[in-house]
Amino acid sequence: MPELVFFSGTMDCGKSTLALQIEHNRSARGLVGMIFTRDDRAGEGKLSSRLGLVTDAVEVEDGQDLYAYVVGHLSGGGRADYVIADEAQFLAPEQVDQLARVVDDLRVDVYAFGITTDFRSKLFPGSQRLVELADRVEVLQVEALCWCGARATHNARTVGGVMVVEGAQVVVGDVAQSADEVGYEVLCRRHHRRRMTAATSRAAALSQDVLPVSSA
Repeated sequence: MPELVFFSGTMDCGKSTLALQIEHNRSARGLVGMIFTRDDRAGEGKLSSRLGLVTDAVEVEDGQDLYAYVVGHLSGGGRADYVIADEAQFLAPEQVDQLARVVDDLRVDVYAFGITTDFRSKLFPGSQRLVELADRVEVLQVEALCWCGARATHNARTVGGVMVVEGAQVVVGDVAQSADEVGYEVLCRRHHRRRMTAATSRAAALSQDVLPVSSA
């Protein structure tokens, strides 16, 4: 039976790499897929992994009807044995409904990949709808780590290495941005709650105020 599957995890846990692996495995068996993405780090119309892998994709636009797009492709003589939707957290809830309709009405598997919560630990609307509708939700087993070595469970937005908790929900960045740019870092819940990033933890360690004082 065709399924809508949501693969979720924090940033830097291999979601896009898995999406590319699924595409490779199925195309190697002669299947033809359709790939959607939105706001990928590699630019418009690309699905990329931090490992350096990249492939072409359909850039999803605001208000675009994904079900109608797939139907139009099939009606024009194209094939779509499966659909991959990366950066699915950026989809509108109604677009997730359209992907569910692709599964139910067209009998095509849909594999969606995305992070569940934003830098404020609030659900992305697209991810929330996927959790509500998906036949399966798979939490990726490649665990990203906080700077302290604990399992990372939260995504933090940083500016100059300092965590920020206000701003637009969607600001494109990466975990490898330079210190003066908007970037992202994965943290454990404890350090996300304390707003302590790798940069601020190093600054605290260097501060004389927190070093033990010895009379010896």
